[in-house]
Amino acid sequence: MRSLLPALLAAASLLAGCEKKQPAQAPAAPATPELKAPAAPPPASDVILLGEVGSLTGAEATFGQSTHEGIQLALEQANAAGGVNGKKLEVRVYDDQGKPEEAANAAVRLINQDKVKLILGEVASTNSLAMADKAQAAKVPMVSPSSTNEAVTQKGDYIFRVCFIDPFQGYAMAKFARETLKLQNVAVLQDNKSAYSTGLTGVFQLRFAEMGGKVAGVESYSKGDTDFRAQLTALKKAKPDGIYIPGYYTDVGLIARQAQELGLKAVLLGGDGWESEKLFELGGSAVDGSYYTNHYSPDSPNPATQAFISAYKAKHNGKVPDSLAALAYDAANVAVAALRKSKSLEGPDIRDALAQTKDFDGAAGKLTLDEKRNATKPAVVLKVENGKAVFAASVSP
Repeated sequence: MRSLLPALLAAASLLAGCEKKQPAQAPAAPATPELKAPAAPPPASDVILLGEVGSLTGAEATFGQSTHEGIQLALEQANAAGGVNGKKLEVRVYDDQGKPEEAANAAVRLINQDKVKLILGEVASTNSLAMADKAQAAKVPMVSPSSTNEAVTQKGDYIFRVCFIDPFQGYAMAKFARETLKLQNVAVLQDNKSAYSTGLTGVFQLRFAEMGGKVAGVESYSKGDTDFRAQLTALKKAKPDGIYIPGYYTDVGLIARQAQELGLKAVLLGGDGWESEKLFELGGSAVDGSYYTNHYSPDSPNPATQAFISAYKAKHNGKVPDSLAALAYDAANVAVAALRKSKSLEGPDIRDALAQTKDFDGAAGKLTLDEKRNATKPAVVLKVENGKAVFAASVSP
């Protein structure tokens, strides 16, 4: 990805925030990935330019950085294998700082200024929803690696994703909580300004009740909050044996610590927004014994998964990739496969090629894109033990 540095420098003036205000207890946001100066670019006729939008800085910067690393690896491998019909793949990257309005602005720049053929991103569903309107109107295909809110692909027939959606993710945790953990009385603490969080809340409540469980109560917070004691105290009165927190790791770590301080003994449950090494730093021992749904486990014996992990570790000094990196790797590879079989590099033809994706053997598992452009695939449930996430179960659609 030799062309990343100019794009990041062009966007540097935008790096001033994030989707959630930085919690007081959270560590400083990681810096934008350092990139080497690019070599002289090849002639434009020999390049296919893609776009990438993500939160490279801000409170949820690990989302964007892991995604960037997965895309980078996939495109490097694709170029080593000859690119697309002899053309080199390049990517223009913009940091949206976790803000929906910046994500939308980045999509517009990629479409109108950079003339990209396809957009990869975003992670946060709220940001993807903001981008999807722009991509759909311009008939530029967009592939989200990991936005799970059901409404994202409903924006139009140019919007795709390679992850499962919240109706399935919420069902998977409800099923695990009820049938495996045997929980009967679960409360919910949601972020009421996040489409991701409110969407998961609705599905979990419905499914858990259908399975004979009781939803003890629902409390809400807003992004930027750092004190959750009032909500947790209200939930404690209902004596739940579990609390479902479909939020992002920055909030979950603080919530877990405050729940522990208040003496809440309920098992904590969550979704894929928990996925980050920072969760263990922010939550400490308070997140031990909790569970969350996710897209893949590094423990999977799938050859495609293990090949990805080996290549990623070789590139990143032995670091084990998280699910965001795996999904981004899959999103980029699905895009490359579609470009290779597309009749042309025009939006409608690329869209048609993407829609034909079937039984794609990805790093995060085999996937097929259905008629609504969503991935049909299993979910895993991970348990937090001693500062790490370990495989607990798999739930199929």
